[in-house]
Amino acid sequence: MDKFTKLNAIAAPLDAVNADTDQIIPKQFLKRIERSGFGEFLFFDWRYKDDGVTPNPDFELNKPQWKGAKILITGKNFGCGSSREHAPWALLDYGFHALIGSSFADIFFNNCFKNGILPVKLSEETVEMLLARAKATPGYKMTVDLETQTVSDDQGFSTHFDVDPFRRHLLLNGLDDIALTLQNEADITAFEKTRSSWLRGTATA
Repeated sequence: MDKFTKLNAIAAPLDAVNADTDQIIPKQFLKRIERSGFGEFLFFDWRYKDDGVTPNPDFELNKPQWKGAKILITGKNFGCGSSREHAPWALLDYGFHALIGSSFADIFFNNCFKNGILPVKLSEETVEMLLARAKATPGYKMTVDLETQTVSDDQGFSTHFDVDPFRRHLLLNGLDDIALTLQNEADITAFEKTRSSWLRGTATA
């Protein structure tokens, strides 16, 4: 997992309330066994017209002013619905590394941290203001700084955000669950050597 320290990037607005995981990554695209390759199907039903091929020009992410966005400003209760981890996989594969919203579904919120995406919670009033700025400013840029726990833009806005210290540590150091466990590899190896061979899977016939 890549480290997250400070991100300065285009911020795209997605002014939709209760955007669920089936909209983020529809169920028909969940057959892949790898974590990669989901980005092309992100928000599929919104990004494309009914033929599934023609881009919908009215959808925010299809507009040129938000091309290459790595920050997504969302409506409240983003990521509700099923608990599929494919949702943050799709967002990350598309290019998003930070989300800004007033509220996120709990399981989705947790899955973001586990996959290297920083979900930032701000007040509903602040998010509404940021959505308006993003819509009104082509190529609107923001900075999300995990080290200082601040969000800012080039128009004078700056605010602090709260984040769980342990989750902050994991993101700053690029540690997923496996990498975190492997930090104790020496202790695990030493413990395994004290176990009977049949418990270690090394017994011979």
